[in-house]
Amino acid sequence: MKKRSKAMATLTLALSLLLMTATGCSTNQANPSSGNSATDAQKKVLLVISFGTSYNDNRDLSIGGIEKALQTAYPDYEVRRAFTSQIIIDKLQERDKLEIDNVKEAMDRLVADDIKDVVIQPTHVMNGYEYDDIVAEVTPYQDKFDSFKIGKNLLSSDADYQEVAKIITEETKSCDVDGTAIVFMGHGTEAPSNATYAKLQEILTAEGHNRYFVGTVEATPSLEDVMELVKASGATKVVLEPLMIVAGDHANNDMAGDEEGSWKIEFEKEGFQVETIIKGLGQMPGIQNLIVKHAGETMAEK
Repeated sequence: MKKRSKAMATLTLALSLLLMTATGCSTNQANPSSGNSATDAQKKVLLVISFGTSYNDNRDLSIGGIEKALQTAYPDYEVRRAFTSQIIIDKLQERDKLEIDNVKEAMDRLVADDIKDVVIQPTHVMNGYEYDDIVAEVTPYQDKFDSFKIGKNLLSSDADYQEVAKIITEETKSCDVDGTAIVFMGHGTEAPSNATYAKLQEILTAEGHNRYFVGTVEATPSLEDVMELVKASGATKVVLEPLMIVAGDHANNDMAGDEEGSWKIEFEKEGFQVETIIKGLGQMPGIQNLIVKHAGETMAEK
């Protein structure tokens, strides 16, 4: 009798375990990465595309600052990163073992993850060749998503120019004193959009910011152009700051470097006292907010 009761108990336990397995009960937790396919398909992604920089600290403050501001403003979106400079991507991978997608890799990943709602937000200052390259590279993917939108560059409208002029003058107001010229160094481009720099200069001057000057490393206004304007202003001191999203190689070397040909050295050779500020536009809360605004406008487009 005892043997029969024991056998019945064993059979009951076996049947119970079988029933639990059939109904999906388990003592192991589900793998989070497996997820629910319907939920995953509905995920929205905000892909932030930047040129990139190998300067880790400034990357975190500028590009990272923009990405954090976007994530805070739009919590329903997953914020992802891509760089356009393959040289920087390769350098970070080799030096720091840090892997960052280029644009194609980021787009392929979105497709592989079955993302259906995508907003592309470049962090580029102007609508130059690099911005055009981004648009050309991502556009062939648009049919793979239910919603596919591309955001504007930083300086896209007259209102943007006014806002950026306000932001950079507010950020440097402690330097805006008699005898000091505040010089912002942009990158420059051969594209027609290089007119961006002259337009920003016109707005700064029109608003009475006569101690502010805008130049470029690789186009016009050149260092020589800016030098003549600074001399004519009567300034004896020059404050140099980059007009770039990140304070990377150009800011640290072409602008603030101690080697022959840097803007710092060239101004010093002309007798000016020089102060350099290594701070990318992307570090400024006002610039972050303007990019957040652009992304929101893009999301709202029908």
